[in-house]
Amino acid sequence: MLQTVDKQAVAAAFGRAAHRYNQHADLQRQCGEMLMALARSGHALQVLDAGCGTGWFSQRWRAAGHQVTALDLSEKMLQQAANNHAAHHYQAGDIEALPFADACFDRCWSNLAVQWCSDLPQALRELQRVTKPGGQVLFSTLADGSLAEVQHAWQALGRAAPVNAFASLNSIKQAAAGMTLTPYTLTLAFPDVLSLLRSLKGIGATHLHQGRDDQPLSRKQLQQLEQVWPRDMRGCLLSYQLVSGVIERE
Repeated sequence: MLQTVDKQAVAAAFGRAAHRYNQHADLQRQCGEMLMALARSGHALQVLDAGCGTGWFSQRWRAAGHQVTALDLSEKMLQQAANNHAAHHYQAGDIEALPFADACFDRCWSNLAVQWCSDLPQALRELQRVTKPGGQVLFSTLADGSLAEVQHAWQALGRAAPVNAFASLNSIKQAAAGMTLTPYTLTLAFPDVLSLLRSLKGIGATHLHQGRDDQPLSRKQLQQLEQVWPRDMRGCLLSYQLVSGVIERE
């Protein structure tokens, strides 16, 4: 459950991706739609989008008539959200130490962000702390088994796969009492390996907690990956083990 995360490096990785993020963010949008379906209805709510990225779902909440505060580690992501007029307020900050008073939001929303936290229970405690009694925390995260195709393909190169370790479903269950979790698998398809790797880079998912092998892939290695990458009639596959979580704040 605990992992060592260099938050500045994570923010920098997402900052580099900010200008092209939306064109590669199919996973985030599909996952967010699944999470949005679990939200209770309400009128003129105070909503926190924790880990807002470019503010895609901040815009959704705002368009529905809610007052939205967008928070992100990355100043460049926040600037992109502001450029998109995604929210009413913008705040740089860390989900594990939210810069807000207790019980100030009706909904706390965090779509595919808490996997970048060092301590998932702490992140969920913070989201609950700033949620009003009777409010709702909605979050999604990646679970163990995600990006299995990357692990498989990199074995052919004899190199460590550029993939972070993700929490098991059981450890996510233990992170907070009273949660309702919905696990599911989402598989994306790409025309070739290069477009798949560009997509991963485009959403900023390039920071490795254990450090990165700085050797770039050669053309021969890309050809090797193309030969061994799991695929079906749609193309090269990339699968994610996802979890949607709901906490009702008493």
